[in-house]
Amino acid sequence: MTDNPSQLASPTDERTEFPVVDSKEVFRGKVFSLLTEQVSYGDGMATRDFVKHPGAVAIVPLREGAESASGEPEVLLISQYRHPVRATLWEIPAGLLDIAGEDPLRAAQRELAEEADLRAARWDVLVDYFTTPGGSSEALRVFLARDLTLIPVPERSFQREAEEAFMTRRWVGLGDAVAAIFAGQIHNPSVVVGVLSTALALGLPDVSPVSLRPVAAPWFRKIYQD
Repeated sequence: MTDNPSQLASPTDERTEFPVVDSKEVFRGKVFSLLTEQVSYGDGMATRDFVKHPGAVAIVPLREGAESASGEPEVLLISQYRHPVRATLWEIPAGLLDIAGEDPLRAAQRELAEEADLRAARWDVLVDYFTTPGGSSEALRVFLARDLTLIPVPERSFQREAEEAFMTRRWVGLGDAVAAIFAGQIHNPSVVVGVLSTALALGLPDVSPVSLRPVAAPWFRKIYQD
């Protein structure tokens, strides 16, 4: 493999698809299914098991200026229990693209209302990413929501699911959220991507430099041995 400096200057992912010789659905659940496929790589073949996912959106709700209680930019975080990792995580509002034909922005507006009781007058795309491209087709778009207003109680016609009853909401200074990410206190990927992208996009001078952890730093994870 030879590096080409002119190509590396502005890398862009390419939509590529190798021939699929065989595809089987081995599991179908409420949200996603599991596929196993035989893929032709030139003269060779490979088996790929992956999750087929409808995709999702996430939102960084941002208070600025007079909206902020502290005078500095603040982001809204929501705590939610995530059973696969056996932990309650700080997250940002997010939801599946599981309504056929629904526009991603409309889905984001719906999720912001349902999970945070908020509307936003200004919307921007922060970043797009694949959550686990080696094992899932899930694509996620993160929006930045600004100029926020609280939805009046009589207009809150949506129903929250049982797990959402345990949610806790907290406004956190953007600089504090950045520091918590680098300290290993926040682990949800949408928060990590969304908060760091917001700090970079705003170019805030008051986001303090962070200290990196040593390689032997504790890792917050559940190890499955079975």
